[in-house]
Amino acid sequence: MEYTVSAEEVKRVKGLGFLQDKRYPDVFNARVITRNGKLTAEQHRVIADASEKFGSGVVTMTTRLTLEVQGIRYDNIQPFLDFLAAHGLTTGGTGKRVRPVVSCKGTTCQYGLIDTFALSEKLHEIFYEGMHDVALPHKFKIAVGGCPNNCVKPDLNDLGVIGQRVPTICLDKCRGCKKCQVELACPVKAARVEGGKIDISDDCNHCGRCKGRCPFGAVTDYKDGYKIYIGGRWGKRVAQGRALSRIFTSEEQVVEVIRRAIELFRTEGVDGERFSDTVARLGFAYVEEKLTAGV
Repeated sequence: MEYTVSAEEVKRVKGLGFLQDKRYPDVFNARVITRNGKLTAEQHRVIADASEKFGSGVVTMTTRLTLEVQGIRYDNIQPFLDFLAAHGLTTGGTGKRVRPVVSCKGTTCQYGLIDTFALSEKLHEIFYEGMHDVALPHKFKIAVGGCPNNCVKPDLNDLGVIGQRVPTICLDKCRGCKKCQVELACPVKAARVEGGKIDISDDCNHCGRCKGRCPFGAVTDYKDGYKIYIGGRWGKRVAQGRALSRIFTSEEQVVEVIRRAIELFRTEGVDGERFSDTVARLGFAYVEEKLTAGV
C-alpha cells in the first residue's frame, strides 16, 4: 500500500498523540489526555463534538483511561488540535516518556484508603506534564491504586502506588473471642486467634477491612500509607512488579521515590529497555537503595 502521508510525518503526529489507522493511508486516531480518566460533562461534550466535526463520530477508551477519537483524516489533525486547545484539552500519551498517570476511583470507592484522585493528579502534573520533554529509554507508566484490590494493576506498571492501612494490635484488650470479628473480617485470612490472642501474620495485605471490627478495641490503631511497586509491565513480556520493603507515610515520600525512579531510568537505563529490564539488570537491592536512601 502506498501511503499518502510520509513516514516522517506519521512519526511526528504520533508524537502528538495521533496513531495511524492501519486500514487507511491518511486516517489517524487521536488520544485525548484525561487526568486519571476523569472528565467533566462539558469536556465530554467537547470531545463528542470534536469527534463529529473532525473524525468518524466514534470515541473509544484506552487502557490508560484516555479517550481516543477515531477516524481523523490527516488534514483535520491541526483543526482538531486547535478545537481541543480552545476548550482546554490536549492530545498525547505516546513516546519514550512518562505516560499519563492512571488511578482507580479509590477516592469514592468504599474500599479506598487514600485520595487517589488528588495523588494521581499531583503525579500527573509533576511527572507527565512537568517532564514531558524529558527523553527516557522507553515509556514509563505510573498507576495509583486506592487499596490492595489492585483494580488498575499498579504492580503491572513501571511504578505502582497502592494505599495501605497497617493495623496495630493492642493485646491487653483482646479477649480471645471464639468468633473473633477481626478474624472473620479478614479477606486473606491473615488474622487468627492463636493461644487465646489475636495475631496478624505477614500475609496481611493492609486492606483495612478489620478496622473497627473488634468490639473491645484490640485492633483500633492503624497507620495509613503507601506501598510502592517497581518494575512491572504487561504486553509481549509480562513482569510483575516487586514491592519496596517500606510502607511510605506521606505523599512527599512517594513523589521523591518516583522522581528518583525516573531519574535512575533516565541515567542508568539502556535505550529500548523497559524499567523492569533496568531493575533486573542492575539488581533490585541496588535500585531500592537508590530510590529510598534518606527518604
